[in-house]
Amino acid sequence: MQMHNPPHPGRILREALESIPISVSEFAAHIGVSRVTLSRVINARAGITPEMSIRLSQAFGQPSGDIWFKMQTKHDFWHASRARRKKIRPLKIKTKMPTAA
Repeated sequence: MQMHNPPHPGRILREALESIPISVSEFAAHIGVSRVTLSRVINARAGITPEMSIRLSQAFGQPSGDIWFKMQTKHDFWHASRARRKKIRPLKIKTKMPTAA
């Protein structure tokens, strides 16, 4: 079942960092990214890349490196599925029946 309006994973990350507590600069240095890069994710101005997902998972001791990326994908897909767009009609594909050799 798809979640209604999944949160941006940056919001979840911000809450996690607030509960530790650790500064954005300290955490950015810990995972090997710039403070600006991490800040853009936390403020939902940038998405979580596969590389960032792996770094976050390692920092939080999560066994699966794709959990943050999956959250990002769910967030992005939910918003994309609700965007207005021109209707695209399905292709009519003509297939040839295979012949016996």
